[in-house]
Amino acid sequence: MESVLLETKITEREIYQQDHAIEMTKYHCENLEAQVRALYSENIKLRLNAETVQEEFEMMFARNNEYREKIKAHKRLFWEVESKMPVMIELAKKQAVVKELKTKKEELMHDLQNPEGTVIKQVQEEITFLKREITEVKEFINKKTDLLEEEKILHAKLRKEIEVQNKRYDAILKRLHCQLNKLHSNKRQWHWNIQQMEKKAAELRKRLGVAE
Repeated sequence: MESVLLETKITEREIYQQDHAIEMTKYHCENLEAQVRALYSENIKLRLNAETVQEEFEMMFARNNEYREKIKAHKRLFWEVESKMPVMIELAKKQAVVKELKTKKEELMHDLQNPEGTVIKQVQEEITFLKREITEVKEFINKKTDLLEEEKILHAKLRKEIEVQNKRYDAILKRLHCQLNKLHSNKRQWHWNIQQMEKKAAELRKRLGVAE
């Protein structure tokens, strides 16, 4: 009989220990579930933040691409205009004339080896004329070069003004985005205030109904 009672007590103790172990296991499971829910919520937040950052990066990348395309277009337009300028065309013609005159001068200098005096005199007159022509051409080239430098300065100024305007437009666009975000925030606040007022009005109507 005593052995049966002892065995019963041992069994009851084991059952109590198992119940306690089950309770502890349930407690740990609940803690783990809470941690899992918290991790899941944090994961969702991180995913949303990552999507927001990705969208902002894509917008910034698109805006940078657009700006680079504008700069390329401005450069391309500048070179096209510069290559078609009358000054550049005229300068190329004058450079060809100078080259031809130099070649002619070299040929005449070679002919000076001829001992005949009339030929030498004629060559000297020709050289004097050519020197004068070369001087005039050089002066013309210098004038055209100055005009070209002025045109380049003007184009540089225009490019700078375009860049300033682009920065100004970007600042205006940024300010408009900020104003739009503020408007959305105010709209949400107004909506919340209206809901609160409607709730208060409903409570007042309810109280008036009870008073009647």
